[in-house]
Amino acid sequence: MTDTMKAIVLSKFGGFDAFEMRDVSVPAIGSRQIRVRVHATAINPLDYQIRRGDYADSVPLPAIIGHDVSGIVKDKGSDVSEFDIGDEVYYTPKIFGGPGSYAEQHVADVDLVARKPHNINHLEAASLTLVGGTVWEALVSRAQLAVRETILIHGGAGGVGTIAIQLAKAMGARVITTARRSNHEFVRSLGADEVIDHASDDYVTAVADLTQGQGVNVVFDTIGGDTLTRSALALADAGRVVSIVDIAQPQNLIEAWGKNAAYHFVFTRQNRGKLDALTNLVERGLIKPVIGAVLPLARIGEAHELLEGGGSRGLRGKVAIDVVGQTVQLPTPR
Repeated sequence: MTDTMKAIVLSKFGGFDAFEMRDVSVPAIGSRQIRVRVHATAINPLDYQIRRGDYADSVPLPAIIGHDVSGIVKDKGSDVSEFDIGDEVYYTPKIFGGPGSYAEQHVADVDLVARKPHNINHLEAASLTLVGGTVWEALVSRAQLAVRETILIHGGAGGVGTIAIQLAKAMGARVITTARRSNHEFVRSLGADEVIDHASDDYVTAVADLTQGQGVNVVFDTIGGDTLTRSALALADAGRVVSIVDIAQPQNLIEAWGKNAAYHFVFTRQNRGKLDALTNLVERGLIKPVIGAVLPLARIGEAHELLEGGGSRGLRGKVAIDVVGQTVQLPTPR
């Protein structure tokens, strides 16, 4: 094994030109770690937030960022018995805990790592790790979504929304989602029962109409903005709101008080258990990762730009990165 590898390094906080391709040292492994040859990674909003400097205190520069890995075990520590060299694995690196996934190789604590689902490829698997773990935390652990309950998912065509729709349906829920008009048929194909046009419809009024005034049991916020303040108006009594979006400004949640509502804010922590549960659903055909674009590792800056402006460019689902090849797949404007 060579002593160096190619990696995308964040050399400064700023725009899409903040990244550099460099030769860096291959990290050593500890006794309970594995080294993975990264075949694919993916882009998340957390990635571009870090690039912009939103978490500057937590990310010393220069840094290798990235939060999705799918690849093959190349080496393992002396106390690792869970995996063998050659196994296909996927996982999210520890967030703010060291080098990330924008590199040819990555070292991870074995407890974070799961076996890749056998029926999807590395690009699909990499697009699932952070998103899937986040959605599982939101809907299963926090909201405790139940069979025959109704959920409103904001942003159903996005990377998180596409998995949330499928997981909610697998859990036996009725799914209402918001999406651009051009994406209505697409989100219905994922399992959405009803779709609200996010551009022309008021979702509070639309939910009231769709639920005969009863409201939804759960709101899943992937968008931000007014969803924390106004989603309470769409809730049934004792409803739950789960948000994965930073709160940039103070929020007035007085409307939630009258609904006996519970609010949950999720900054997910990864573990093998969440991924094993997702693997089971993927291999049963209940969840299928949605990839809207693929770019090679050298074009990370372009991938960030695409994700940040994705909705207006027709992006559906995730932006994946082909680390071992040169695949280019761009969304078709809709």
